[in-house]
Amino acid sequence: MNKYFTKRRFLIYCTAIFFFILAACSSNDSSGASEDNFPEKDINGIIQWGEGGATDIISRTLASVAEDEIGASLVMQNRTGATGAIATQYVYDQAADGYTLLFGAENPNLYQILDISERDYMNDFVPVTIIGQSYAGIVVNADSDFETLEDLVAYAEENPSNLLMGTSGEGGLPHVASAMLRNELNIEFNPIPYDGDGPLAVALLGNEIDVTVLAVSAAQEYIDSGDFKMLAVLNNDSLDSIPDVQPITEIYPQFETYLPWGPFQGIFAHKDTPEEIVQKLSDGFDAAQNNEAFTERLTDLGVDPLNLHGEDAIEFVQANQSTSAWMLYEAGETDISPEELGIPPVEK
Repeated sequence: MNKYFTKRRFLIYCTAIFFFILAACSSNDSSGASEDNFPEKDINGIIQWGEGGATDIISRTLASVAEDEIGASLVMQNRTGATGAIATQYVYDQAADGYTLLFGAENPNLYQILDISERDYMNDFVPVTIIGQSYAGIVVNADSDFETLEDLVAYAEENPSNLLMGTSGEGGLPHVASAMLRNELNIEFNPIPYDGDGPLAVALLGNEIDVTVLAVSAAQEYIDSGDFKMLAVLNNDSLDSIPDVQPITEIYPQFETYLPWGPFQGIFAHKDTPEEIVQKLSDGFDAAQNNEAFTERLTDLGVDPLNLHGEDAIEFVQANQSTSAWMLYEAGETDISPEELGIPPVEK
């Protein structure tokens, strides 16, 4: 009797082990199948900035084209705050399965040097694609007394810190650009924070601020409608979308050292996302960015289409980080040296 029960227990034990191993193998196969079948549900697209800004416009335009190429709906959401750090941390905290993507701009490149967040693109994310290189412009209300950039600079020199400069927070485009202006022209602004390009444009329309720096893609419609004047574009060449606006190097040649430089838009996945899934996403967004209507839309917004992937995308992000981080450090905007963070200096 005891022998019978001992043998029976042994058989039950072996059967349990067999099914455990079978389940584990099945689980592994299922995981591989999941990657093979990706995507099997909607993909969440988290936009760093609010509605109406350059990142929002470009992200939503691309998402509408990319859905057919990827084979899934892209559910787009704006998560604003902390110069995009709220959205960045949110995406980082989600499962690394490709179903939550960060639609972002250049801002995370500066989070660590400005002590905004411990996250950054180079260490915590992998680029799915870099969509395009934008350009920034110094913008005032159409009714402003400033007709030229020289007018604004002369006023700032005579009235230190009186000019109200609309910003989107530390590490935002106006912050970096105003640091560049201060570093080269020795002028000071009184920064007034807003939550992205959209709110900045509304503030400038309402004369709450005297000047701001906007991505050309966000300012274009206001320039075309006659609501804004762009005093200079932060580039070393004029742009086809605003050919009458001078590049800043024509006015102040010393800015050549920083250029070409400007905001960019890209799509990023958590660094631990399986390579097969990242590749599928990259392929889908690559095809979408080859859509002629989308390319024309980017050009109309003053954005140079890039459609970068893999190592090319990584090198682009690293170059942008080096330029911006060292510029802020040399302008005295941060006490944290980029060298401490392993950010190489810009090759000049």
